[in-house]
Amino acid sequence: MANRLAAETSPYLLQHADNPVDWWPWSPEAFEEARRRDVPVLLSVGYSACHWCHVMAHESFEDDGTAAYMNEHLVSVKVDREERPDVDAVYMEAVQAATGQGGWPMTVFLTPDGEPFYFGTYFPPEPRHGMPSFRQVLEGVRAAWTDRREEVAEVAGRIVDDLAGRSIGYGDGGDTPRPPRPEELGAALLALTREFDARHGGFGGAPKFPPSMVLEFLLRHHARTGSEGALQMVEATCEAMARGGLYDQLGGGFARYSVDAAWVVPHFEKMLYDNALLCRVYAHLWRATGSERARRVALETADFMVRELRTPQGAFASALDADSDDGTGRHREGAYYVWTPAELGEVLGEEDARLAAAHFGVTEEGTFEEGASVLRLPDADGPADAGRIDSVRRRLLDARSRRPRPGRDDKAVAAWNGLAIAALAETGAYFDRPDLVEAATAAADLLVAVHLDEGGRPARTSRDGAAGSGAGVLEDYGDVAEGFLALYSVTGEACWLELAGTLLDTVLRRFTAADGALYDTADDAERLIRRPQDPTDNAAPSGWTAAAAALLSYAAHTGSSRHREAAERALGVVTALAPRVPRFIGWGLAAAEAALDGPREIAVVGPAGDPATAVLHRTALLATAPGAVVAVGEPSAGGGDGADGGADGETPALLRDRPLLDGRPAAYVCRHFACDAPTADPERLARTVGSSAGA
Repeated sequence: MANRLAAETSPYLLQHADNPVDWWPWSPEAFEEARRRDVPVLLSVGYSACHWCHVMAHESFEDDGTAAYMNEHLVSVKVDREERPDVDAVYMEAVQAATGQGGWPMTVFLTPDGEPFYFGTYFPPEPRHGMPSFRQVLEGVRAAWTDRREEVAEVAGRIVDDLAGRSIGYGDGGDTPRPPRPEELGAALLALTREFDARHGGFGGAPKFPPSMVLEFLLRHHARTGSEGALQMVEATCEAMARGGLYDQLGGGFARYSVDAAWVVPHFEKMLYDNALLCRVYAHLWRATGSERARRVALETADFMVRELRTPQGAFASALDADSDDGTGRHREGAYYVWTPAELGEVLGEEDARLAAAHFGVTEEGTFEEGASVLRLPDADGPADAGRIDSVRRRLLDARSRRPRPGRDDKAVAAWNGLAIAALAETGAYFDRPDLVEAATAAADLLVAVHLDEGGRPARTSRDGAAGSGAGVLEDYGDVAEGFLALYSVTGEACWLELAGTLLDTVLRRFTAADGALYDTADDAERLIRRPQDPTDNAAPSGWTAAAAALLSYAAHTGSSRHREAAERALGVVTALAPRVPRFIGWGLAAAEAALDGPREIAVVGPAGDPATAVLHRTALLATAPGAVVAVGEPSAGGGDGADGGADGETPALLRDRPLLDGRPAAYVCRHFACDAPTADPERLARTVGSSAGA
């Protein structure tokens, strides 16, 4: 018999709808039930592509005896961390503060008032590796709740007090928060250089995550300063990731992370946010250097997103699972992606199988479980016969497509769709792929039609064209605004600029403290034991840095001093963190580079069908100047100065009072309140804004 989760829309929650555990979704009713029964709450947080979440579910939540004990002594609440990042953030902070580590599944025991008093992540069904069994944990919690209630209350109160003291504010006694200066960005570069893995690329050791946001900062720093060291770290890391097992050598797209330092064996789940961010990084690397590998990876990653993650409604699904059926009825991590020499032979025949094994590093010993190998490109010189390798790749991809496929979490998360919109719009524009721009536009249309309410405030998720119940958090506002602004630069359709402005006005009104600090939830959101607030980037830009970057771009488009000042105050946290933890504030560092450079404001005016307009527009989009904003449209005069109001519903501010140049399409470049003379010459424009590859 299904439990209460059967009525939810989250694919992760629905995976637990048939558990014998009497699960509740996160709701006031669940805590009221715990209060009525005088029992603790078990909060279990995970997500659909989480391998160990599935393991714990199979071992414990599907076990009738364990479920019966939970049902008798607890109210059990299941949360999808991707649907409720606010709940996840608050309790993960408590877990990390108490244990020094965190992760998913997250297992937290709460009082009926939501106060945490015992924490953990994965618990096995039997004691092992120094960990208690899950049943032992349950029995210990019950004993504490029954026999030592005062001690439980004291621990819970102390934790809540500690969390309450962790709010980030600039205070009211110091200087106005300011974005980093050149010397502070230089210190961040130096710190990154010390942590750079010169042998394998990337930063730190195993496990190794793709440093998307740091790479964006390094590209912008190189563009602003000419630092060859910054560019070399990007090139080495991007080549290592693209040649390694992290990258899907057959179908394109990136896995979540590498379990080793050399990018050989990935954790095989594929997340939308990783692929959107990395698609954009590789496209920007091509823009800076003309690298053919970067062009190929950007396009293959974009095609992967459209092919594998696009939903029938036009949005992009959240993730593909790491696990799939290995053909024997057993679910195994990586089963869809790995190969043995014998499997190559079955598909390709003996001669081509030998070629494929050498090209992709497939050996009898294997690099993964049970003698299987993760495909990678160990030969730095590349194939002797590229045409033959392409044929091999196509045949292997076709054969792989007939294997049991990994599950797909098909809910659409607003923030991650915003990142995908930006990546697909830019990649489509750079490489003359209007289909990718169309895919970005369709996703943006879906967000407007399904996620945004009448006041322009986004729902966090949707599924099958229906919005979920969770309210958007700060990263949804910042990343969707980022996507809309990128789409406006590519298409010239002013509605996207206006919608971005609506989102960012809500950020100023609902998410911003008087001193310029930002919160992850709105001031009218559900009250938790603490209002979540975290400026550091994780797998994707934090809400804080995403909002700061979007505010800065919007201010450049519109001339709004209000949005510019808010961006600069928000970037004050980057000033504090950049020299110490640059790996965890990469998006903020990238925004700070844009603030230092201006950012450049490029207006292209000319008839829409004129080839000369198109050439200037493309040259502007290929600008490497950090965070440069681009507007394109028909010439127009008059209509105000746009000092604080943003777009006026007619002519966007950046295009106002920009006539043709002697009757020809023209480009205007402004920076720091000063403008260059307009030009109709694409080469002159390219020199001004740093356009190079393919212009």
